[in-house]
Amino acid sequence: MRGTRRRQEGRWAWRLTGFVTVCVYVFMFAPIVATVVLSFNASMFGGFPMTGFSLQWYGKLMANEAVLAAFRTSLWIALVTAIVTTAIGVTTAFALVRFEFRGKQALSTLVILPALVPETILGVGLLVLIKAIDQPRTMLLLVLGHILLAVPYVVLIAQARMIGIRRVYEEAALSLGASRFSSFREITLPLLIPAVVGGALLAFTISFDNTSASLFWRPAGVETMPTQILSMLKISISPEINALGTVMILVTVGIPLIGGLILQSLTKLRRRGEPKEEIQ
Repeated sequence: MRGTRRRQEGRWAWRLTGFVTVCVYVFMFAPIVATVVLSFNASMFGGFPMTGFSLQWYGKLMANEAVLAAFRTSLWIALVTAIVTTAIGVTTAFALVRFEFRGKQALSTLVILPALVPETILGVGLLVLIKAIDQPRTMLLLVLGHILLAVPYVVLIAQARMIGIRRVYEEAALSLGASRFSSFREITLPLLIPAVVGGALLAFTISFDNTSASLFWRPAGVETMPTQILSMLKISISPEINALGTVMILVTVGIPLIGGLILQSLTKLRRRGEPKEEIQ
């Protein structure tokens, strides 16, 4: 009897867990689906019921110079952030994993700290700091802020990959006369490529989709895609905003997916090109 009762309780526990999980996913993804669907609404009112299917709001979006300017701004900021953050993150991860030096633990904590502090608190704190030192808000400050927010994630990804790379490969190259830089370039970096690509894509997504920090650090008159959406929401909720939200979803979700597929394809091609060892 006890065994039967426990099995029944286990089934109900799994059913309850499944129900809660479904509710969480619906709560998370229903607004995204609604945004995408309503972006094709022929009506000028951004809500249900839909009156027809239309692409007119995407056409108006492409003719909106403010939106295009915000898209260009977000794009180049995200590209610069991804490049700089990847270089800093990979170098820092390599130093933290491969070397022992004074203050290593403090450096590791300092690098990860921006990921632990809420973005709003960090944004307000840095805004108060630059006001205290009478530093005007500039594009350079905005880019540096995005780099600060993205570095911890790239370091964590690169560290996880570095730990899995055996040190003997580098030591073998060093014993054969290679310099440490050559060993890193020829041995370690090719093995780090998955982490490099993953970190760059994640940094790009974090920067492109950032809202709270951009609100505090952007110069006057400069809009990024998220801040442009907020500015448009102050006026009204139209299908044009839904179309802009759909574009944001495609960029922030599509780029990592495409990058992952390309990386997976390259890995498979490399494995196919490697000579197979014959079993004696």
